[in-house]
Amino acid sequence: MKLVSIIPENFKMDGGACFGVVPKSIWSKHVESDENNLVKFSSRCLLVDIDDRRILIDTGIGNKQSEKYYSYFHPFDRIGLEKALEREGYALENITDVLLTHLHFDHVGGATRWANNGNISEAVFPNATYYCSKAQWDTANNPNPREKASYFPENYLSLYEEGRLEFIYENKAFCKGIDLELKYGHTEGQIIPLIKYEGKTLVFMADFISSVMNIPLAYVPSFDVDPLKSMEEKKEFLERAYSNDYVLYFEHDYDNECCSLEKTEKGIRAKATFTLNDI
Repeated sequence: MKLVSIIPENFKMDGGACFGVVPKSIWSKHVESDENNLVKFSSRCLLVDIDDRRILIDTGIGNKQSEKYYSYFHPFDRIGLEKALEREGYALENITDVLLTHLHFDHVGGATRWANNGNISEAVFPNATYYCSKAQWDTANNPNPREKASYFPENYLSLYEEGRLEFIYENKAFCKGIDLELKYGHTEGQIIPLIKYEGKTLVFMADFISSVMNIPLAYVPSFDVDPLKSMEEKKEFLERAYSNDYVLYFEHDYDNECCSLEKTEKGIRAKATFTLNDI
């Protein structure tokens, strides 16, 4: 198995939204923000190259929305998914599977592209099967007011219409070395992949725990639809992750790619941060 970080872009988000009820006077001691209270975020996807499959987890923001819309997120280092893959020696045609943790725009925007002069969208990866949870699909197509602005049908509807989308209904083994768990605090049916790698379990955190700073239980983003559920899910997961020496792989942490865990008097925290190459 080979794991490769794929970063199509970085962007910025409001620091208060990222850390929920935790005041800036506390989180700003550990995370730098600019004059507009924005903190740097990454779109760090993950490519799993195993046997005859090349599995991409999430796809970044993409480029189908207006530049005015993207300007709200201040994207930078924006090279796009195709070039990010090419830098690592892969082409769009090489991807066999695309795991979409959920259908918020910053995770699924790169899954499709405009076709027919911008009148319809189509799958970016011509040889891939796409996956998301059925619970997330139902939410995206009938969104609650809290999440509505994060869903754009052009990011995912054509995948279903083309017969390219398969649903995940429950926790399951996806393939050799990859298990999937569903979480419900951030959004309904977010998929969290657990990957057996180099004798460890590496967990793709998506928006379940967005960054090292989101590990403490109270650091729940304002985006989460059910913060108490998020805390409950996080507590159970962190105890299990610590006990089994999991490696956490962060999609959105601009400064930290991976971390290990330790138990402290304040609870479970990051022990050491490192990259995939250091595992």
